Amino acid sequence: MHIPDGYLGPPTYIATYAVCAPLWGVAARKVRESLHSRRVPLLAISAAFSFLVMMFNVPLPGGSTGHAVGGVLIAISVGPWGAMLSISIALVIQALLFGDGGITAIGANCLNIAFVMPFAGYYTYRLLSRALSSERGRVLAAGIGGYVGLNAAAFTTAVMFGIQPLLHTSPDGRALYAPYPLSVAVHAMMLQHMIVIGTIEALVTGLAVHYLRRSRSAWVLDPPESGSSR
Repeated sequence: MHIPDGYLGPPTYIATYAVCAPLWGVAARKVRESLHSRRVPLLAISAAFSFLVMMFNVPLPGGSTGHAVGGVLIAISVGPWGAMLSISIALVIQALLFGDGGITAIGANCLNIAFVMPFAGYYTYRLLSRALSSERGRVLAAGIGGYVGLNAAAFTTAVMFGIQPLLHTSPDGRALYAPYPLSVAVHAMMLQHMIVIGTIEALVTGLAVHYLRRSRSAWVLDPPESGSSR
């Protein structure tokens, strides 16, 4: 889902930076106020985990890539706002040092992968885990949350691609940035993410939750505590 440079026009990527800037500020404040000191090291570990998982990219039509993220697993551990911070850090490092995702598209990639995915997947997990309260049920809820979160991010990425021909064309009608309309971009992105990449994300999330629940690290999956001790 990493968007490279040259696929989004200036109005789109500037707008995504404008949306992400206050979200980063809110995330920093929420983490500072609500994350227990015991979980603070998890932010760094989560960023490293997300960075590693996202390095295994599968090229997709339309100028993007498919890959697991681990965003919902991170959101379960440190909350969705903490997930936004840690995944954003991973995305910025990938763009600046490895060219994985464009510099101009950092705001768009963070909005899709670091905000849409963890929030959509985390609240799906929370909703399902109330009904599926058994250990297997929570593992299933985590897997479904990972699947929903990843595909939600893929959908918003596809929409960003698909609106470019509507916003930016040359006098002869040629698209100046991403050339595929919504009908093509959404189909190309969602088909592969719903069938392949989303399934991988669901397995990664579900298996990780299953392992952690059976290990000494089960406390990682408890709801993040409020009133952090400094």
